[in-house]
Order: sequence, then structure tokens, then C-alpha cells
Amino acid sequence: MVYLLKKDDFTFPPPQDAELSGLLAYGGDYDTQRLINAYQNGIFPWPKEGYLPLWFSPDPRAVLYPKELRVSRSLRQSLKKYEIRFDTDFEAVITNCAQSPARKNATWITGEIKEAYCKLHLLGLAHSVESYDVEGRLVGGLYGIGLGNLFCGESMFALKSDASKAALFALCQKVEKAEGFIDCQVINSHLSSLGAVEISRDKFLQKLQESLFKPVIFKV
Repeated sequence: MVYLLKKDDFTFPPPQDAELSGLLAYGGDYDTQRLINAYQNGIFPWPKEGYLPLWFSPDPRAVLYPKELRVSRSLRQSLKKYEIRFDTDFEAVITNCAQSPARKNATWITGEIKEAYCKLHLLGLAHSVESYDVEGRLVGGLYGIGLGNLFCGESMFALKSDASKAALFALCQKVEKAEGFIDCQVINSHLSSLGAVEISRDKFLQKLQESLFKPVIFKV
């Protein structure tokens, strides 16, 4: 069943009510409180041009456990080429993710999404991991939402070889230290190649609730 959300009501229906596609609801907006409620309940927005906001909670769910990240020999060499920073230019990261050539203008990172996540960043809830080359240029990175020791990955980009993977490697180190894991939402061949696996939605929701009470990955 797909629910219609009202703009003055920030609650969500049970994630288990989602369709087989993972679609749970539509409508509402990208208000900060609505987004927080969504992530805390295992739900995320996946906009599509021409449609009202779409909200998903797929089953199974793709996750990446830091220790399972597949680090190739070439990536280990690439790690030496980049300086990794956290939360130094969130807006540039999300802008580059939206403009990534790999998406061929089919990006779901709309202007509304960008504005909403920049607000979450200012609140200390959305974070970026950035890769800079030897000349100090931003050449790769990723962004997502931090919930306790869970990092909900949203998107990544690379302007140079392995630049986004270098950012992911640094993130995994940080998440592993917090004994957490990374939400990858929906599995694909690229995520599988990095070591992501699928777990049931019920298991994900249980781990999510446990994560909310764990020490945070990023200090606000």
C-alpha cells in the first residue's frame, strides 16, 4: 500500500507496509523534521522528476560492514594520492554528486534535496567525506546522514581514479572505530564489488534502532 503524506503531518506509516518495489509513501515535503523522522524509521527519499516526493523502505536492504570493504591493490596505491577531510565543504560535495557525469542528467539530487541536506549539515546531521589531490582540489567524495554509529550513505562522486573509494575507505575506518555500519539502501553491482551485502528489512530496522543509542560517528 502506498500512503499519501500531508505537509502538516511529519509521521510515516510502518516501513513494513511498503510495496515490493520499496515504495512506501508519496507527498509531503523535505522539511528537516520529516527527513529526520524518515531516517530514524529506515525510510529515505528517492525523488523522481515530475512526481511528488517519493519515500522508500526496501526489503532487502543493502549494507556495508566496514571490515568487509574490498580494498584492491590499486586502491591501496591510490590512497597515497589523496588527502581526506571530513565536513569541510559539504555543499561542494553534494553539488558534484548531482552533476556527476555517470548520472547523465538523471540525478535525483534536485535543488530541493540539495537545500534540505545542506540544512541537515548545518544541524550536524548530514556529513561529507572529501578527497583532495596534491594541488588541493576536491576530486571525489561522498555524503550521507549520521545516526548514532550508523552512516546512511546517499551519493558519491569521483573526478579522478579511486577518489570516491578513498573517501569511502576513510569513512569505513571511522565507522569501524564506532563499531557501526553503513546503509547503502539498494544493492547494485558497484556496491557489491565494494563488499556491500543485503539483509532483511526487519534486521536492518532492528540494527537501526540499536544504532540510535550508540556513540555518534561524527562529533557535532
